[in-house]
Amino acid sequence: MRNSSGRGLRPNALGTFDTVVMAVAGSAPAYSLAATTAVLVGAVGLAAPAALLYCALPVLGIVLAYGRLGRLDANAGAAYSWVGRTLHPFLGFLCGWALVVSATLFMVAGTLPAGALTLALFDPEAAKDTWSATAVGAGWFVVMLLVVLGGVRLSVRTQLVITGVELVLLLLFVLGAVAHGGAAAAFDWSWLGFGHFDGVSGFATGALIAAFSYWGWDVTGNLSEETRDGRRTAGLSALVGVGIVFLLFEAFTVAVNVVLTTEGISTRGDIGTLALLGDAVWPGIGGKLLVVAVMLSTVATLETTLIQVTRTLFAMGRDRTVPAAFGLVHRRWNTPWVAVAVVGGVALALFVASNALGSVGDVLSGAVGAMGLQVAFYYGLAGIAAVVAYRRVLLSSVREFLLGGVWPLAGAAFMLWIFYESLAELSTASLVIGLGGLATGLIPMIWYWRRGSSYYRPAKLDAVRNLAAEADVPHGDVPRQHRPAADEDLATDF
Repeated sequence: MRNSSGRGLRPNALGTFDTVVMAVAGSAPAYSLAATTAVLVGAVGLAAPAALLYCALPVLGIVLAYGRLGRLDANAGAAYSWVGRTLHPFLGFLCGWALVVSATLFMVAGTLPAGALTLALFDPEAAKDTWSATAVGAGWFVVMLLVVLGGVRLSVRTQLVITGVELVLLLLFVLGAVAHGGAAAAFDWSWLGFGHFDGVSGFATGALIAAFSYWGWDVTGNLSEETRDGRRTAGLSALVGVGIVFLLFEAFTVAVNVVLTTEGISTRGDIGTLALLGDAVWPGIGGKLLVVAVMLSTVATLETTLIQVTRTLFAMGRDRTVPAAFGLVHRRWNTPWVAVAVVGGVALALFVASNALGSVGDVLSGAVGAMGLQVAFYYGLAGIAAVVAYRRVLLSSVREFLLGGVWPLAGAAFMLWIFYESLAELSTASLVIGLGGLATGLIPMIWYWRRGSSYYRPAKLDAVRNLAAEADVPHGDVPRQHRPAADEDLATDF
């Protein structure tokens, strides 16, 4: 159905607690641990906690950048809008496109594990059947698609249940590991230092693996238009969410070092590592409970990823940088229903194809590495954008200089370094998908630029000018670039 009222997303639907939950769910702590623990320990051994620690520091710089940019412009497009209004519209569009491509790839890559893990709870042999896992995974994806379509309040209520159970299980295992004691090694503070890395190359390898365990917290920026006091709340919630996820990551990697041997981890891999840890802490049932946590985490992050990509496409459609129908909002649910339907259809088609055709499956296995390339790109540009937007106030105080300049810029430099290092580390398939995915964005970018989209003539984002003007804008007065298009415009702008 079309929205003839021209309304936007539902304002003031979420509070601080709600967005903290979304930030934690977006980072998918249990799924991230299952996906990276084995390969991280295999790469850097006992230095796994240090790799996560030193990757968290630059990530926090990007979190600070998002929070500061959000105070100037609460926008569902987040980095797409901020980078476009600060650095250049072309770079901003590519940031939005990078998120759309990486999120779509993640939904394809994450749906099969959701199905396989669900089947593993009942019949481990059934979990090995590709078509059974595909069917169950597709079922989970459709459920999350309907939840996202049903409105942001329904989405956050679902997350409260799913992520709440996941976090309780993870915390119980942290406490159980403490009570269990060290079967493999005694805790050593050196695990948080640089001594266990095999030189600079070893640190770089650990950083490449650990950096994107944190990806997903930025969903709070995409929800800022639907959050009470979104200019302040979105950034604060992201900071708290990343802090919670960091503590969980550190606790679990330390527990793995203490309870499991490196040899045992390398032979089990991925989900097997957490199952092995679960059985060691709580023999008999522990492994299955941690599999439940990973399954719930996978489902939860499918939902937050859907929110990110559909809100980004909504903002792009609203600005007429993609077909303007993406800016349509459902009359009852206040959700970008066209974006939800299109993304859901494309992701489901790719998901089924990836499991039906071996060659496509091989390509999508390379897509996992490509996601990191794209995330590093838009995180790095967002960090630079924050420094540029606040450049005129950075020298006003030491706090402003460090938190507004040095830290976000260091985070941006780290992300761009990761991008550069990935070019040498990734497979050819990953590079083709990662860089090719970005390159495909040039087509709609040039098309709508030539058609005169107002996005390419932006009002610059500047801290001094924007904050001064804020006092003169009546409450509720929405800038032109934030207004949904009227239906007659949407019909002609396709």
